[in-house]
Amino acid sequence: MSIDIKIRKGLKLRLRGAASNTLKTAPGSTNYAINPTDFYGVFPKLVCKEGTSVQAGQPLFFSKYQDSIQFVSPVSGTVKEIKRGAKRKVLEIVVAADKKQQSVKHKLPALDKIAPEQVKELLLASGNWPFIKQRPYDIVADPNATPKAIFVSALATAPLSAQYDLILEGQQDAFQTGIDMLSKLSPNLHLSVGAQESSQIAETKNCTIHRVKGPHPAGNVGVQIHHIDPINVGETVWVVGAEDVANIGRFFQTGVFDASRTLAVVGHPLSKPCYFKSKVGASLAPILKEVGAENLANLRVINGDVLTGTATSSAGYVGYYNNTVSVLPEGDRYRMFGWLPFAGPKLHSMSNTSLSWLFPKRQYTPDTNLNGEERALVVTGEMERVFPMDIYPMQLLKACMANDIEKMEQLGIYEVAPEDFALIDYANSSKIEAQAIIRDALDLMYKEVG
Repeated sequence: MSIDIKIRKGLKLRLRGAASNTLKTAPGSTNYAINPTDFYGVFPKLVCKEGTSVQAGQPLFFSKYQDSIQFVSPVSGTVKEIKRGAKRKVLEIVVAADKKQQSVKHKLPALDKIAPEQVKELLLASGNWPFIKQRPYDIVADPNATPKAIFVSALATAPLSAQYDLILEGQQDAFQTGIDMLSKLSPNLHLSVGAQESSQIAETKNCTIHRVKGPHPAGNVGVQIHHIDPINVGETVWVVGAEDVANIGRFFQTGVFDASRTLAVVGHPLSKPCYFKSKVGASLAPILKEVGAENLANLRVINGDVLTGTATSSAGYVGYYNNTVSVLPEGDRYRMFGWLPFAGPKLHSMSNTSLSWLFPKRQYTPDTNLNGEERALVVTGEMERVFPMDIYPMQLLKACMANDIEKMEQLGIYEVAPEDFALIDYANSSKIEAQAIIRDALDLMYKEVG
């Protein structure tokens, strides 16, 4: 079986606490929440207020500068609370779910005769458009732009991340319908799968399939774009998550917005890590209780994988885009004589000062401790070892820190997203927040260049 892309740079981080191949239905959630901060590049304008009754698929807010992009409720119920932060910034819209669910129903034309403009209009009207993100800038896609290609990654390589063969099990028909509809928006639709993938997903039609092999970040769609069809200045590509493709497909089969989300709840502190069928915005507390995370006093709950996720709590909600919820111990304990150069075999490190290189198949139980403090950038080659793009990561980070737009353009800022720098966060001894630096730089580029 041919391998189209082989990634050599990167790191396979082996951690304990992977989800068993058991798929359960998540416990019922009374409250669901949409967080506008999940959508970079969007300034929300509310169309609801506390006490408003909404149906599943009914708009809660829209984008201030693109009012055609609507963000809808995942369930029917009553808007219970609108949480605000500084300067009245909308942080969360909480919907108390009804016992009997009702959904907005959209009228669909015959799918074999549907035109590209009709597909776009239906995606916008139904609230499915936010599933589509764009590069550069890693933001919700601009519906007025014409992408040169659309990319879908059905390969997950991040530590403990949900695997797509389980996520998409039983969803192949909806996935194919989603691919069929997205293929009308661009003549170039690329689907990346694992090198050994043998499920029906690898037989999807109306797209170009690429088999990818290698350590993390081989599963990152940015790495795949870089090796398949790199982004040049002035070009745009769209990116859609694999399960979001299936959700879009179900909408075109039923006319109803589908907020389904398959979650891998993982982490070595959990007694029963497994997969759950849930919804976007569902409460995390009942799910965490199901996997044995009852005492969360010294645990950190993360919406996403351990490298790229966002810290939340048991009172939080399922993020809009993530298929993984991770749990790690808080790093509030320190090793005695931790300044000594040899860390021992129980602490993983890419450096030879740790003995972990003697045990390549050992599974580790990390916590959130940084094992050091932020310090000056030093040329060590650590970043380049885990960054499989033809880009100089350290030089790009320095340009981003200096807000040098011209240099950022020359060094490849249009090709990257924060997740592409997650391993640099982990591996580099400078302990800088590389993902945060890239996010701030992308926001600056979007504001200044557009």
